[in-house]
Amino acid sequence: MRHTSCLLPALLAGALTFIPGAIAQPVALLPAPQSLTTAEGGFTLTATSGIAIPSGDAGARNAADRLAELLPRTGGPNLSIKPGGTIRFERVPGIAAEGYRLITSSSGATISASDDAGLLYGAVTLWQLARPGTAGTFIPAVVITDAPRFRWRGLMLDSARHFQSPEFVKRLLDTMAANKLNTFHWHLVDDQGWRIEIKKYPRLTGVSAWRLPATAPGAPPLPRIGGFYTQEQIREIVAYAGKRGITVVPEIEMPGHALSAIRAYPGLGMGVPLPKGVESDWGVFPWLYNTDEPTFTFLENVLDEVMTLFPSRYIHVGGDEAVKDQWKASPKIQVQMKSLGITSEDKLQSWFVQRIGRYLAAHDRRLIGWDEILDGGITPDATVMSWRGIDGAVAAAKAGHDAVLSPAPILYLNHRQGVTAAEGTGRGELITLAQVYAFDPAPASIPAEQQRHILGVQGNLWTEHARTEAAAAAAIFPRGAAIAELGWSKAPSDFGDFIRRLAPQMTRLSALGIEPGAAVFRPVATLSPDGRKARVTLSGQSGLPLRYTIDGTPPSGTSPLYGAPLSLAMPTRLRVASVLDGTAQPGAIDLNVDARAVRRRDDTELKLCTTGIALRLADDAPAKGPRAAFLTDIGNPCWIYQAAPMDGVRSIAIDVGQIPFNFQIGHDADKIRFRPPATPAGEVEIRDGCEGPKLAVLPLAPAARRPGVTRLTASLKPMSGAHDLCITYTAKGVNPLWAISAVQLVTAP
Repeated sequence: MRHTSCLLPALLAGALTFIPGAIAQPVALLPAPQSLTTAEGGFTLTATSGIAIPSGDAGARNAADRLAELLPRTGGPNLSIKPGGTIRFERVPGIAAEGYRLITSSSGATISASDDAGLLYGAVTLWQLARPGTAGTFIPAVVITDAPRFRWRGLMLDSARHFQSPEFVKRLLDTMAANKLNTFHWHLVDDQGWRIEIKKYPRLTGVSAWRLPATAPGAPPLPRIGGFYTQEQIREIVAYAGKRGITVVPEIEMPGHALSAIRAYPGLGMGVPLPKGVESDWGVFPWLYNTDEPTFTFLENVLDEVMTLFPSRYIHVGGDEAVKDQWKASPKIQVQMKSLGITSEDKLQSWFVQRIGRYLAAHDRRLIGWDEILDGGITPDATVMSWRGIDGAVAAAKAGHDAVLSPAPILYLNHRQGVTAAEGTGRGELITLAQVYAFDPAPASIPAEQQRHILGVQGNLWTEHARTEAAAAAAIFPRGAAIAELGWSKAPSDFGDFIRRLAPQMTRLSALGIEPGAAVFRPVATLSPDGRKARVTLSGQSGLPLRYTIDGTPPSGTSPLYGAPLSLAMPTRLRVASVLDGTAQPGAIDLNVDARAVRRRDDTELKLCTTGIALRLADDAPAKGPRAAFLTDIGNPCWIYQAAPMDGVRSIAIDVGQIPFNFQIGHDADKIRFRPPATPAGEVEIRDGCEGPKLAVLPLAPAARRPGVTRLTASLKPMSGAHDLCITYTAKGVNPLWAISAVQLVTAP
């Protein structure tokens, strides 16, 4: 992206009128346009300015309506559509698909495009240029020529694990359009829930749109949760998306992730009984559709109704994580395979998916599925969504198939994006905004001549551990903005420049009703005792300067600049913020630094002994209101308080909670081992190093059968220096899982 203050090329010299003495200001657009030239001057929008569109042009009218809707959301004027408006939309042949040209000067703005999407994206860019002020909304003078790098720029929302309201989905679509994302992949069906009304099969939603959440043994039951989208609501959402240049691609999972359908209509499965409450588990389930003719009739009938609701050319059929043990164990399936000449269960899945693909093709639709559909071969026109790294996309492109890059973990938005307790729940592995931004959607492993098969990129939010709409919003953005830039702009690489443009974009997203996560701007403080003082080390993801105060006032651009660890008297109130151009960014922290704080570690500050299946999980209580969260490896619950300062410590307090073991992890569950308990409820054990001597035992009986978090305490013999305290617990089995919320070392009075 180019920023200049020089005169514009002669070709465009007549388009701008300069205001003498005006100074060009930085332009912060996201995603970055292909070409941007700035100049002195601009114009001011007021309520009388108006928007002009070509007569009878429905696409231009839609773009104008969107612009008129956006401007007041961020402090701009309410504009009407009228002849001679200051903002002009026009059709110009020859501009690339979804591309546009935007020229602004003292006489107004002109947005030119060949197609409806280009007009819409030009309107979005003009909205981002707007600078509301007391005298009106200033639009700086620019010339922008822009078009997307990829044609598929997507986000996936999992509504099957946790249901989101239609209103939330619309707000998400608004923010997608604000980032020039054009594909909404809607995961509507999975083991835990069926969210789309199918009139021919009412039990799909009558039974399988609802469930009781899992709770630890003895914990009070939680209320039923769930919901589904009526066909009327879906039509409304699809139309809403279409007005914002977004195609909605529905996903109906098969042959695996089929529990919700089998729960409603058991004849669709393999006859293997369903344990009570299994629909509230997480993980990879073994229940598959059978391959009988009535099952294909069911799936075709479902797809018929899906296709009437979604005009998308693509229909996603899943195809991932189909554990085939039930097929292998079925004599009937084995006989069928032999009669079809199919030599493996993977090839049976291929036969299954190809049959569905032919049905979709007969209705002028294209099948898209996760990269497992490559196993055993796929139909020539199938498209692959590569999630197991980029290998699926590489294989698909080399075989002549189109592919969308959606690799785990880098574009999986259910991973934690920050290291503090403020970042909520999700998979334990950290995937930061910088990591997402550094992803290369055009890897050298795909030969140049096959790059044309890469349709684009997509980020996925799986919602097992995003049970609220606020949690979903914070998980998607701002990482979704980085994905938008990967899909739109030419090989972005300057993360610092991206951060500078992201800051105002986050404010815009908030105005649209989606509150982005603040992890990238949130300072991280590490506290430790330093004699009678506290040593505080600060860090952050954004690379912006950290400024702090110790007088209780909020940090600002004039506050002290952090450059080295602080030595603070105790107690001190420490407030820290990332600061950009003199303005404190979201995520500022406010800490009480005292003798207790320097000897406390919450779950995110403890080190996991292993990270085999690391998750940050929400507590199962209370039914309403905030819940505690616990970072743990469910395959090996074990934590280390590293370099614990033991001088003067006489006791330890550990906050514990119990959560259900509701994980479908197959035979891996048999590998989880605990030391045998000495009492019925078990005990927390603390050792000096995980192989060292036992320092304390804290019986779990006071916390057993109690919802929420319980504090356990134990005395410690005097120790000196720093020690790695290893914390485990004894148990007879995996359910319940015990987890640590925080550890507090207590010194002598």
